[in-house]
Amino acid sequence: MSQLIQSIGLGNLKDCAQNLLHQQPTLTTLLLALGSFSAIRVVYQTLSVFLQTFILPGKSLKKFGAKQGAWAVVTGATDGIGKEFALQLAKGGFNVFLVARNTALLSSVGAEIEEKYKVQTRTHSIDFAKSGDVEYNGLAKAVEGLDVGVLVNNVGKSHNMPAYLVDTPQDEIKDIVAINVNATIKVTYIVLPGMVARKRGLILNVGSFAGAVASPMLAVYSGTKAFLSKFSDAIGEEVKKDGIVVEHLNTYFVVSKLSKIRKSTPLIPKPAPYVRSVLAKIGLSCGAAYSGRPNTSTPYWSHALLDYAITLIGIPSLFISYTHGLHIDIRRRALRKLERESKAQ
Repeated sequence: MSQLIQSIGLGNLKDCAQNLLHQQPTLTTLLLALGSFSAIRVVYQTLSVFLQTFILPGKSLKKFGAKQGAWAVVTGATDGIGKEFALQLAKGGFNVFLVARNTALLSSVGAEIEEKYKVQTRTHSIDFAKSGDVEYNGLAKAVEGLDVGVLVNNVGKSHNMPAYLVDTPQDEIKDIVAINVNATIKVTYIVLPGMVARKRGLILNVGSFAGAVASPMLAVYSGTKAFLSKFSDAIGEEVKKDGIVVEHLNTYFVVSKLSKIRKSTPLIPKPAPYVRSVLAKIGLSCGAAYSGRPNTSTPYWSHALLDYAITLIGIPSLFISYTHGLHIDIRRRALRKLERESKAQ
């Protein structure tokens, strides 16, 4: 390139630029305006990411009924992120309605919350993988009459290990769709009318980076998490006029049974700091501010920076290919572990 510039000559380049400026002033002005707009847009969005992630506070939970007798409904509430949402929302002044499959664990978490935070709890046992109209009608009846200020659609299921779609058991596919998609739709459908009537509410749909970056060998899980993003955008626009906030939480790995990760790192927090970041940034996009996704938030600081970097680089195929290689390696190690355990028996 430098040789080309030298062969043409700097003088000739200047002459060309001046000729363009004089001969096509409208085009030149338009190009300069577009360039300036693009630069300003990048600066503005970058500044938004950093201000929202590290400085600006989110909406107060009092706007959704905290310390006013309102309830928070949390699905998948007996472990990991779901349990932590239940604990922190109780600490923030909500009565808590716990929904999960295991009756004993529901009772245990409910008792823990009542003892620590002196709020009311109710529990409802439902297996989202196997539920039909009868079970969801039972849940609707249990929630009926409650002033629900917050709904956390947390319950989720991933694959037992990375696998190509053709190698994925059909029962596993069915369960993932039933839990990640159907349960979110049906529970939201149960709770939302009351929020609309009261003209306030907060709906948090716990998503995954796998929904933003297609994840080979987790295709069904990835697809269901992508659904959450668009579902949140759609209903978020529908109910904005009713004072209801809908957020899709774009989440990287968190220490939990679902992720199968036990050790925390700066990029992989434990549930407690992750949930604190969510509740401190309600209404802010944080790491998702650069991409301008209207109802998506990436609130945890390292997740926010990763989301920002992925969007800024803007080469989806690069991240899809990397994820594919990562999952090939994870599957290889998982199969070796199963083989060792089988030989040890």
